[in-house]
Amino acid sequence: MRLTVLCALCLLPSGLASPLPREAGGMSEPQWRQAQDYLRRFYPFNSETREADSFEARLKRMQTFFRLPVTGVLTPRLVEIMQKPRCGVPDVADYSLFPTQPKWNSRVVTYRVISYTRDLPRVTVNQLVAKALALWSREIPLSFRRVLAGTADIMIGFARGAHGDYYPFDGPGNTLAHAFAPGPGLGGDAHFDEDERWTDGSRLGINFLVTATHELGHSLGLGHSSDPSAVMYPTYRVGESKNFRLSPDDIKGIQKLYGEKSNLRKN
Repeated sequence: MRLTVLCALCLLPSGLASPLPREAGGMSEPQWRQAQDYLRRFYPFNSETREADSFEARLKRMQTFFRLPVTGVLTPRLVEIMQKPRCGVPDVADYSLFPTQPKWNSRVVTYRVISYTRDLPRVTVNQLVAKALALWSREIPLSFRRVLAGTADIMIGFARGAHGDYYPFDGPGNTLAHAFAPGPGLGGDAHFDEDERWTDGSRLGINFLVTATHELGHSLGLGHSSDPSAVMYPTYRVGESKNFRLSPDDIKGIQKLYGEKSNLRKN
């Protein structure tokens, strides 16, 4: 899977600007432009019909995903959601799998942390990555092995701006991280925006465990969930590390791909 690439909007001179359409819902022009950008990025359609690719149709899809009244009109609540920090992977519905349902065929998946954040000690980053993967492996017959050199199935790193995958980060806030579905090359890799303030949960900032568990869910083959309690929900919510766990929706989704872990091995 590859994330949608955005193009910059060319704006008319203010004197020539046309009135905003009904779908703008009385929002300001900057909010209207933000909504267009957001919907193009996170609600791409693979339909050949113009109607399915319209602003209204995409907005209705977002309203359905976030369990809001489906009106096709921009509202303050939608603008609020669009302004939240979130994952860079597009949304689908409930627990979801990527369209071709990619997954790892080996029972042992390797991973490597290739770059670190300055916000946390390296040992802490390594521990939190291992904890995030353990949350997933507890529910499925899959284990993870860290490698210190060479190419692993899942390559994990922090970066700023453009970082070699055509999906540059955007500075503090907005997109926090993104990951790719299982596969060759970039497949499975997880990237985190170094312009965020990363934390282990002991201070203010973006909780790395919460975000890493979400992104590594994508690395295993899960899409986004519309269940607000799910780890795979697209927008970031403040989470504390001590009692952090997968939701039933997350578990249902990952077991759909890999099956259940036997009771004898699950503890």
